[in-house]
Amino acid sequence: MSSFWSWYVALLTVGNIVACYWLIRWASKPRKGEANEGDVTGHTWDDDLQEYNNPLPRWWLWMFYITIVFGLIYLILYPGLGRFSGVFNWNQTEAYNQQMAASEARYGPIFSAYAKRPIAELAKDAAAMRAGQRLYLNYCATCHGSTATGAVGFPNLTDSEWLYGGKPETIKQSILDGRQGMMPPMGAALGDAQSVEEVAHYVMSLSGGDADTAKASAGKAKFATCAACHGPEGKGNPALGAPDLTNGTWLHSSTGSVAAVVAAINEGRSGKMPAHRQFLGADKSHLLAAYVYSLNEGQ
Repeated sequence: MSSFWSWYVALLTVGNIVACYWLIRWASKPRKGEANEGDVTGHTWDDDLQEYNNPLPRWWLWMFYITIVFGLIYLILYPGLGRFSGVFNWNQTEAYNQQMAASEARYGPIFSAYAKRPIAELAKDAAAMRAGQRLYLNYCATCHGSTATGAVGFPNLTDSEWLYGGKPETIKQSILDGRQGMMPPMGAALGDAQSVEEVAHYVMSLSGGDADTAKASAGKAKFATCAACHGPEGKGNPALGAPDLTNGTWLHSSTGSVAAVVAAINEGRSGKMPAHRQFLGADKSHLLAAYVYSLNEGQ
């Protein structure tokens, strides 16, 4: 923060506190022509509802003064006035680092011990999986859901379908380094709307979905444009994260439909799972991978 903005914040903060004090003092003083305390002010509503000049109780008024004093003391002891760090020289970064260090000293050995065991073995340890579930709920449930069944655009972690493979180390790598999935828009490559629709019908037919036989037949030859990623039989490619189109599992729609496939072909798809290496670490990621692996019993 520059010197100008530091003084700006400090003066604005102190000025607001002074203004609050002045407002309380000003509002507490009687005014010329004002009704005496306890008398009606002359304001009447609904024929007989009158306003009396009854000031706030003194104890209530003193609460405002105490709040102002508390604010001033706080700003002296802690940061709040620009670059002034307060008498205690407290800052949130140092406090966070201290808490993290204390947490690591207490829990680090536990996660380290878990990390020395194979993921498949760890997945069968009930106590370890309770700890893994807590990690999952903290770091993964926002996207994949508390039951890990996913949502539109977020994979279901409880089935046996994996975009990048379901081996223990592959799951751990996904957690540590994240994944960046992208399907480019392919409408222009296929040529026209009719071709897109025919390929969409063919894709639906691969998983036994509701598809027009004639259009699916016409789309089969045109599917070669998609085969580079999804494979000639549409079974996907874990190395690229290209989905298997034959299993009836749909990531970007709740249920498969020609319209959804057409939209995917025309608009493309993009998905990102953030990397957890920096803030979760290898040991916790190992335990979390074991929990995810346990959700589908390693299938």
